[in-house]
Amino acid sequence: MTRRRPGPETLLPLKPVEFEMLLVLHDGELHGYGLAKAIEARTGNRMRLEPANLYRRVRRLVSLGLVEEAGHRGVVEAGAERRRYFRITEYGRSVLSAEAQRLRELVDAAAERKLIPRTRRA
Repeated sequence: MTRRRPGPETLLPLKPVEFEMLLVLHDGELHGYGLAKAIEARTGNRMRLEPANLYRRVRRLVSLGLVEEAGHRGVVEAGAERRRYFRITEYGRSVLSAEAQRLRELVDAAAERKLIPRTRRA
């Protein structure tokens, strides 16, 4: 029996770190360290995740059904342990999309008030 999930909008707004995690995982599977490094790179080091905070956030996203474990893989580097990889779920993609739309509406409202320049839509 499959569990019925609530609509994506019920999880909004996402915490900024959760949005970043889903955004990075949208591009493909990553292990925890790779996820943290990708977020640092994407944010210009403005957002850094310590391991305990990172895995607490990953567990939360997994419990909400937004992310799932993609399995363990061996690492080529000598002495490195096997890494757990994570991927965004279809439900996670729909929540990410809903949050991106919500943020777009906020940016549009700020632009209408001339707080920021208007951007061209893609």
